[in-house]
Amino acid sequence: MGRRLAALAALPLLALAGAAHADSAPPSDPIGDLLMSALTGALPGTPDFQLKASLYHAGARGVGVMDSLGCRVVAMRTAAIDAHLIPKHTILFIKETVGLPLPDGGAHDGYWYASDTGGAIKGDRIDLFTGMNAASMKVMRSLNLTSLSVTKAGEFKGCPPN
Repeated sequence: MGRRLAALAALPLLALAGAAHADSAPPSDPIGDLLMSALTGALPGTPDFQLKASLYHAGARGVGVMDSLGCRVVAMRTAAIDAHLIPKHTILFIKETVGLPLPDGGAHDGYWYASDTGGAIKGDRIDLFTGMNAASMKVMRSLNLTSLSVTKAGEFKGCPPN
């Protein structure tokens, strides 16, 4: 509780510091980082997990169109996790996916939904659903088998939003 209050008390100072360096520093969101840290209890900019990523798509062997919650998988949003490490119904933020192209032409905001599990997803692993066929994996191929910074960003009820 004390760390959260200290983070909130530092907001005005960070806002002033950010404005003073706005011309020379790359864009950042220190206020958002502090607010997120106050909500999650994590230090600003510190991920909760470093997880080894793999990719999956519908139509691959053993992969259907439903997740382990009984909901439809959503391209570029559904994540398969080890439920012993990250509970199902957790909203995840993966900074390495921010800006990736989405199927609808938009840019990814970095948010994923832990709604699936898999036989090979044990421990520090995460499997990201890319879409309905192998071609959908092209956008994220560079992230396959890399270590991703994953932060718990909240919880969702029922099925994940589309």
